[in-house]
Amino acid sequence: MKIKLVATTILVGTLAGCQMDTNSMLNLGMQSAQIASLSDSDVKTLSDKSCVQMDSEAKIAPENSAYSTRLKKITKALGDNINGTQVNYKVYLTDEVNAWAMANGCVRVYSGLMDKMTDNEVQGVLGHELGHVALGHSKKAMQVTYTAQLARGVIAASTNTAIANLTQSQLGDLAEGIVNAQFSQKQETQADNYSFDFLVKKGLNPLGIATAFEKLGGGETTLLSTHPASSDRAKNIRDKIQKMNQGK
Repeated sequence: MKIKLVATTILVGTLAGCQMDTNSMLNLGMQSAQIASLSDSDVKTLSDKSCVQMDSEAKIAPENSAYSTRLKKITKALGDNINGTQVNYKVYLTDEVNAWAMANGCVRVYSGLMDKMTDNEVQGVLGHELGHVALGHSKKAMQVTYTAQLARGVIAASTNTAIANLTQSQLGDLAEGIVNAQFSQKQETQADNYSFDFLVKKGLNPLGIATAFEKLGGGETTLLSTHPASSDRAKNIRDKIQKMNQGK
């Protein structure tokens, strides 16, 4: 995994037009290998800083607003702990249809998504996002994003001091990279399946996952801009529901 990430980083740097001699590329490769193995503590620190930066740039729904009240109702059954990671939810007031989660349990839902969905559908989407956290996808996204930023020269050398002294601009670039991270088809399917199992375990209807995909359609939103296609993802969930019902 480290070798693959190092190669990717050097390629990113080349595509970005960076002029690097052999020693520079070698040093970058060594730094990238270190970044790719960021400790859980480092990932949490970076996630904490990135989440704070995203919050500072967003319009957050007040605690007593209709959106926040509704989200509390929706998430009450989901709980606020995923594999030992404390989860905190907030609503961003924006027409954009999206939701995301970071490795530290920072989960943000956009009001545009809530406007389009039922409570059960929001639960399905959140189960998916929590799946990325529980399955380690969010941690890997942080590693890859941080490495790519290093290659572009956005972030300084890989040291604890560098992590502690990231500027607001650097944190903004890092946070945007994480929020817009493209998960693989395998990771997306795994997160979908996690959401299914998670909702069933919580006594919630997993159908909301499928209808959310069907409602949002084929890649028209940030949330569903990755493969597999939303129709295939909905069918996967409906097939799982059918098998579950047949087993009763």
